[in-house]
Amino acid sequence: MSNTLKLPLEALKLHIDLSSFEFPDALLRHSNILGQPRAQAALEFGIAMTSPGYNIFVMGDPGLGRLTMVTDHLDVIAPTLPSPPTYAYVDNFSNAREPLAIELPAEHGQQFSKDIEKLIDDLLATFPAAFESPAYQQKKNALERQFSQDYNGAIDKVEKKAHAIHIALFRESENITFAPIKNKKTLDEAQFTQLPQTERELFHKQVEELEDYLSEVLLELPQWRRGMVEKLKQLDNDTISLAVEPLLAELHDKYEAVEDVISYLSELKKDLETTIADYLMPGKALDASDIRSKKLLLNEQYAPNILIDNKQETGAPIIHEPHPTYQNLFGRIEYVNDQGSLLTSYRKICAGSLHKANGGYLILDAEKLLTYPFVWEGLKRALQSGRIEIDTPYSELGINTVTLKPEVIPLNVKIILVGSPDMYYLLEEMDSEFNEMFRILVDFDYAIPRNDESMHRFITLMIKQAHDANGKTLTRRAIESLIEHSCRLTEDQHHFSARINDTLQIIGEANVFCNKDKASEIDRSHIEQALAAREYRNGRLPQTILEDMLDGTILIDTDGEAIGKINGLTVLEIGGSSFGAPARITTTVYPGSRGIVDIEREAELGQAIHSKGVMILTGYLGHCYAQQFPLAISASIAVEQSYGFIDGDSASLAELCCLISALTRTPIDQGFAVTGSVNQYGEVQAIGGVNEKIEGFFRLCQARGLTGHHAVIIPAANKRNLMLKQEVIDAVAQGLFAVYAVTRVNETLELLTGYLAGELDNNGFYTENSINFKAIARLKEISELVSDDDKEEGG
Repeated sequence: MSNTLKLPLEALKLHIDLSSFEFPDALLRHSNILGQPRAQAALEFGIAMTSPGYNIFVMGDPGLGRLTMVTDHLDVIAPTLPSPPTYAYVDNFSNAREPLAIELPAEHGQQFSKDIEKLIDDLLATFPAAFESPAYQQKKNALERQFSQDYNGAIDKVEKKAHAIHIALFRESENITFAPIKNKKTLDEAQFTQLPQTERELFHKQVEELEDYLSEVLLELPQWRRGMVEKLKQLDNDTISLAVEPLLAELHDKYEAVEDVISYLSELKKDLETTIADYLMPGKALDASDIRSKKLLLNEQYAPNILIDNKQETGAPIIHEPHPTYQNLFGRIEYVNDQGSLLTSYRKICAGSLHKANGGYLILDAEKLLTYPFVWEGLKRALQSGRIEIDTPYSELGINTVTLKPEVIPLNVKIILVGSPDMYYLLEEMDSEFNEMFRILVDFDYAIPRNDESMHRFITLMIKQAHDANGKTLTRRAIESLIEHSCRLTEDQHHFSARINDTLQIIGEANVFCNKDKASEIDRSHIEQALAAREYRNGRLPQTILEDMLDGTILIDTDGEAIGKINGLTVLEIGGSSFGAPARITTTVYPGSRGIVDIEREAELGQAIHSKGVMILTGYLGHCYAQQFPLAISASIAVEQSYGFIDGDSASLAELCCLISALTRTPIDQGFAVTGSVNQYGEVQAIGGVNEKIEGFFRLCQARGLTGHHAVIIPAANKRNLMLKQEVIDAVAQGLFAVYAVTRVNETLELLTGYLAGELDNNGFYTENSINFKAIARLKEISELVSDDDKEEGG
């Protein structure tokens, strides 16, 4: 039987032969994505769906080409779509705290900004020169002259009345004084004091009467002055309006189809009346520095703040935000420090990724998105409301840091989240709204079927990788080696690993060894050197464990026989690398009714699946051996010298064989190592990491010296997973090592012990002196001992 279970050389590894394959150069233009038809179809459907809620979650581990597939597809689709409109913020002249948003056609933002800048230049060229025109000056002088005439007419009345009573009236600026006249001469102060008392008193009385009369005739003076000021202001406004009108007329004609711009120009015209009156009225001529400062002032007040201006020929935008903080995503408002005060304006509003991707596609890393506070909830609000609101999330905590409340902008974007399966299922479980907003799942496969089409595509990618890296060309044998390595990564002779980059990276590493050899092409030997160098770099820990086995620190026998001891196989994963290592499993059996005790579980080192595998052993013993009597057994199973957590049921086959060995006192050949899962009916089931497990035991046997009696037993279901290293295959070819594939426990027992396992006859009995016969006899003996002990205790 052993020879029928031994695997031939050709079963130990897939050997690729590309002698019949052609490598046309045209293949270099193909996509970088290999396989993934399901994911590709889901992505295409999700991109085509424009209804709300059909955002996309791209699920898969890093290295599967998630971003490449998304960007490759969008690079084709986006240019065919219309470019989204441009958005700009302008001053809200009625409420500066709430800037207004202006929507313009694509690629008109910068032009609109230039047009406003030209308008400002024209204003500086027009004013204050417009106030120096003859027409303006004539009207202004007429108004001032009218006021002067009214004022002078009132004063003349007072002066006439004063002159009738011999009092002179003097005007000094706007001050009016009186002096007595005697002998047709005006008296000065000294002369006045020499007048008789009665004349002086009469003068004072007359002056009081004149002052009263003056007040009476000038009673309407404030009204005259106010009327003149209003008329002058109206004149100024008419002059401003007349000068500004032609400047704005061109803009009105140019943007007559853009409603937001027309509304803004209307408000701008009103505000210009105040601004020009305040800063550009007649005075001294403006020098260059004055013009620059006033231009800066007008720019800060009127120039639009263009958030994003998409070019018409580029279609819909594709934005990948690698750092999705709240401000990077939703935009921010900046401040300037002015003598200790923080000031801001609509000009300090900055666009976020949502603004840049509006009307197109925004790609985000799901894990990073959830890392930053407030971002996930903010993104949901934006998608649900269909608008972008620039605010600060800290206001919800009672921290008010915003002095502006910009007008919201309509949001029309498709979000593409890229994340791992764990992240997808976490969001699905924790957020009831997640599935309503992300209805499309793009699920990446971990393995790609190996067929002619995928082989051609994979070959193309390898050739392209070598070409893009400016490396040497690949020989057929090198490509064969790379394909074999990819199948090893996925542990399947019929599938590539979907982590294509893991394979493509080896080309660059192999190029180093190719240059060392001064070879003209990268051959299989260079690929193997690169793989060996990578294994050596990551091989400190497996080498340390091997040395501990060789010096006896870790007890593993590879020769002789032992009862209740067997070599199991484990896989250790450290960081991004994994390696196999044998582990001794021991079992003890004694009378009692405790059942099978998993020492790992009792010590809280055994995880759930490992504990399940041990519990299955009880089911197997009961099904195969304890049909005529109760199963009463006490047994302990342990994975010796294990100091960490143990999980998985791949040791259950070895544990069962070890248990039967201890039960029947049948020795096990220690030159074997066993891996495999077993069910309650004794069928051997597939396990993972089969290549690493075989190679781990092989390394130990090789270090101690291969004798031809060393072998590994694996489940037959794992034959398709075999992609062993060449050194193992060479040892098998020389008869120094062997790999056996089994389907049932009995086959395993016969290989390990050299005895027949025994088959049930027609009467339900096993072959005499077979292992199963001894197992039933021993279990029956233990059952009777336990039963007798129970009777004695009862008696």
